[in-house]
Amino acid sequence: MSITPILLVGAGRMGGAMLDGWAGVKAFDPAGIGVLDPHPSEAAARAAARGSSLIPDPSTARTVLLAVKPQIWREAAAELEPALAPDAVIVSIAAGVTATDLKAAFGGRAVARVMPTTAVAIGRGTASIYAADAEARARAHALFAPVATVVELEDEARMDAATAVSGSGPAYLYAFVEALEAAGVAAGLPAGESAALARSTIQGAAALMAQSGVDPAELRRQVTSPGGTTAAALAVLMGEGGLEPLLNKAVAAAAARSRELG
Repeated sequence: MSITPILLVGAGRMGGAMLDGWAGVKAFDPAGIGVLDPHPSEAAARAAARGSSLIPDPSTARTVLLAVKPQIWREAAAELEPALAPDAVIVSIAAGVTATDLKAAFGGRAVARVMPTTAVAIGRGTASIYAADAEARARAHALFAPVATVVELEDEARMDAATAVSGSGPAYLYAFVEALEAAGVAAGLPAGESAALARSTIQGAAALMAQSGVDPAELRRQVTSPGGTTAAALAVLMGEGGLEPLLNKAVAAAAARSRELG
């Protein structure tokens, strides 16, 4: 299966992350990647220096990665669709935009939906994929598997929840670290010390979870002595109004917004 030439439409934060991630793992020949963006990012400039085109010919693209904001995707599709080859496959990362709408806007071409995380930039992203068409699913997998753990969804209705859990998930972690740093300061630590402790602790815990393969609940139990300091903290975090109900509300709000954007 040949997926190149690839046309990346939109080289903002996520599109730029894809360019950097592909380059980092040498996933594709840079000459086989074209970047279409009226305001190319630094990542696009780096891609151009490696040999990608910033003035690509859309008619040559076999795979189109649509990485524009959901609010302007229809405008981008209307401008692009007439120039594409009939057999071009569309892979969209626009949150909330349904496969049915994408297929209609792109003249009935095969489409896939993907919700990635920006950690694709360092080859450690996560990508949820949905496609009814087998070829489109394979193209999306080929684009993202080099830089992400890929989860294929059988039902498009699950994409809003996947967006809320994974696509938006990194921001939840960053917000938690911010709050942990602030709590350390409130408990008496200087800001610099609290930041160093909070960030290093979270990074180490995440790495251990990834490398050990142990269930998070078991890892939590392993570091929680009965009647100890961790247990005292968890009584608050896992109590009424704690993390679980807060995250239920947060994920529900994000999923609802994903549906609205469509």
